[in-house]
Amino acid sequence: MPEWSSLEISSWVGRHLWPLFRIASFLMIVPLFGNQVVPMRVRLGLALLLTMVVVPNLGPMPLVDALSWQSVEIILYQVMVGVGMGFMVMVLFQLFVVAGQIIAMQMGLGFASMMDPGNGVSVTVLSQFYLMLVSLVFLGMNGHLVMIEVLVESFRTIPIGQQGFASEGLVQLFSMLSWMFVGALMIALPVVTALLIVNIAFGVMTRAAPQMNIFSLGFPVTLIFGLFVVWVSMSGFLPQFQLLTEEMFAMLKFVIGSY
Repeated sequence: MPEWSSLEISSWVGRHLWPLFRIASFLMIVPLFGNQVVPMRVRLGLALLLTMVVVPNLGPMPLVDALSWQSVEIILYQVMVGVGMGFMVMVLFQLFVVAGQIIAMQMGLGFASMMDPGNGVSVTVLSQFYLMLVSLVFLGMNGHLVMIEVLVESFRTIPIGQQGFASEGLVQLFSMLSWMFVGALMIALPVVTALLIVNIAFGVMTRAAPQMNIFSLGFPVTLIFGLFVVWVSMSGFLPQFQLLTEEMFAMLKFVIGSY
């Protein structure tokens, strides 16, 4: 009967435990996998499966007892790396939610809100439409596979140990918030500009014919015209989404030090 020493057992546990925390924390934050509609058991099972696949390809691990305080510090670093990477992917999806909020407020659909089952918050119907569309396009472009590939690549650029993101990576990580609002404005700007022209036209009509009830007339016209402009803007949705996705993955690789 084979016998194992406590050091061998601790080394085997740490070799599987530390990557598991990075992968699990990433899957708990990232969209599609981290939504509330996905059961916790499914996410945990997927994290365990990825860990079993990734561990044989990892390099040497730190010679640290898996049940020591140093191991807890390593676990905290792995959670920080996984959450940071998942946050960057989540920003891409929330970008379109913010764009939908901006457009809905301008066209008068701000009152039409519904519960987002994935995040558990109330968003406008247009934001939920954009979110579902982005999720389907992201899966259709195999973005989930690229996302997992970058996660596996992070074990090479940021090895398991008492280290996290570099200072340049942290700056890039925090700048993702400003990138989100800039991208949302880029998505919403054509529709907002068209609605601004409509409002200016109504203002001219009000000055030309003061007896016209502009409030009862302007609301349905603005709503219908806004939906029409959103429909027309769908022709350029895919190139914009591809550009933003490429930028997000480029920044994600920069944060983990891949290039």
